[in-house]
Amino acid sequence: MNSYATEPRMKPPETAPMPQIAAAVESDDQTQPTMIEVEKLDFYYGKSQALHDVSIKIPANKVTAFIGPSGCGKSTLLRCFNRMNDLVDVARIGNGQIRIHGVDIHHSDVDVIALRRQVGMVFQKSNPFPKSIYENITYGLQIQGITDRKILDEVVEKSLRGAALWDEVKDRLHTSGLGLSGGQQQRLCIARAIAVEPSIILMDEPCSALDPIATSKVEELIQQLKGKFTIVIVTHNMQQAGRCSDQTAFFYLGKLIEFAKTEKIFTNPAQKQTEDYITGRFG
Repeated sequence: MNSYATEPRMKPPETAPMPQIAAAVESDDQTQPTMIEVEKLDFYYGKSQALHDVSIKIPANKVTAFIGPSGCGKSTLLRCFNRMNDLVDVARIGNGQIRIHGVDIHHSDVDVIALRRQVGMVFQKSNPFPKSIYENITYGLQIQGITDRKILDEVVEKSLRGAALWDEVKDRLHTSGLGLSGGQQQRLCIARAIAVEPSIILMDEPCSALDPIATSKVEELIQQLKGKFTIVIVTHNMQQAGRCSDQTAFFYLGKLIEFAKTEKIFTNPAQKQTEDYITGRFG
């Protein structure tokens, strides 16, 4: 599904090229089509500017990591992609555009609910619903009016297998998701996100509250999922960014300083600010 609009006319033509953004910061890897395009984005919380003239092209079916010190705008940009910032009264875009599948996600014809079905979110703290494991997975489908038990059963198994959780919970699907361990709860949230078959999964420090073993499982899962989904992850863990991501974007004081292949960012960054942060001179 390439459109989030309430009317068919918003869907980009199949043969039309993706819009070009002259000022975008591009990574070295041009083997994948662009999934998310940000053009000259200025973003504010009230009078305070959180993002300054950010332009970036995020490729499809890759893992892109956002790194940088606290308060540099990483999570703000991440939440722009599914318009979660709309829920903050003082938040606003001052300038610029965000396109997903070539569609301006702030166009008046865009259905925000449809957008969020295509752009899933996994938060820093695992947040399973106070429902059974089964109900957690099927919640989004039931909201869409899907009640066929056979379909729901298939989606539950497929999503839990996709989140590498099926073998651990298949005999307790109707027990509370809150009874799982922290790492299992986070993987349940990932399974819940992929159940509605999004194109993009956003992860905001998904391992910050997990122990090393649970973190390793989530990182392995991210690598398995990138073949089917475009993943954008915010992390303060430099080692995690190095292990998990294909591309890394470094932010500082609301500005995108550098975006390139992860290997290049960590071994031969083009900007001194990036090198100083990676090597621990500040942050």
